[in-house]
Amino acid sequence: MTRLRDDMNPNLPQANQPYKVMAIYKFADLPDAEAIRPMLAKLCCSHAIKGTLILAPEGINGTVAGTPEAIDALAGALFGGEMFGNRLVGAEVKYSTAQAMPFLRMKVRLKPEIVTLRAPEANPSRQVGTYVEPENWNALIERNDVVLVDTRNDYEVGLGTFQGALDPATQSFTEFKEYVEQHLDPERDRRVAMFCTGGIRCEKASSYLLSKGFAEVFHLKGGILKYLETVPQAESRFSGECFVFDERVAVGHGLAQGDATLCRACRHPLTAADRLDPAYRDGVSCPHCTGETQKHAAAAERQRQIELARQRGTAHLGDAAAALAAERKAKKRRQAEASRLRNKAQ
Repeated sequence: MTRLRDDMNPNLPQANQPYKVMAIYKFADLPDAEAIRPMLAKLCCSHAIKGTLILAPEGINGTVAGTPEAIDALAGALFGGEMFGNRLVGAEVKYSTAQAMPFLRMKVRLKPEIVTLRAPEANPSRQVGTYVEPENWNALIERNDVVLVDTRNDYEVGLGTFQGALDPATQSFTEFKEYVEQHLDPERDRRVAMFCTGGIRCEKASSYLLSKGFAEVFHLKGGILKYLETVPQAESRFSGECFVFDERVAVGHGLAQGDATLCRACRHPLTAADRLDPAYRDGVSCPHCTGETQKHAAAAERQRQIELARQRGTAHLGDAAAALAAERKAKKRRQAEASRLRNKAQ
């Protein structure tokens, strides 16, 4: 079994953080993905691991959680076990911890792609751009001959991005192809640097640009998350918060939980300004889904059920992780406000 590097496992669970979370992706040739799927699902379920793993002929992507022993067993199967052999060695892996199980069930899904672009010519396991470590990213993007492109969707860019980055204004990754065709030119844009949340999307985008004749393509290794974790805030070129696909909603430098929240009706991230808008109703509606009355009605009923469950002292089904995250966030804000008032009184 391949031994995991220490730098891949910096956040071992503490006594009050009993769950270990693994986020992984790797572009690799997996023509046997369909045969692997039931074996991987059985392994995860036998160790009470929960979360989602996506398998495709082009690789693996997903996030799961379990006890440290369970996640270590899964890592052993992924990096050198019979199912995958050495095909996932070198995968982009991030470990973190959780106080409560952040997922409700275990799902192993089979899909045509681990990140959907619908461009067969984009194959990162055969052709990919130049990886740039976070500590070298600033020097690259400050060059005058480099075009900087944010490959994420519009709602993610709206929360935060790198200074000077182009926003493709896409609502799905498949639209990125049209953006490239209309706005980028391999003859004019000789050097293109791209980034995304964790590295997977821009890695595939770099393969796509190379297939279209772009001479030099760079992408941020580990994505924005690795940059925010690695680069000191005083040296950062990232402005705002980074949207993440869990109940934290967004993170800032040092991966501290950000201020953004999520509209429970349309799932759009909300800034402090959004929450001051007259269209905002906690748990029900926001400025981004004005007029979508069916969504508002469903969200209002859901919010009512959450309030009833809270009054009974129980967790609403499917909202245990959300409620816990919200409670922690509210507690931190109360503590910060109390500290501010104490300092003001002194």
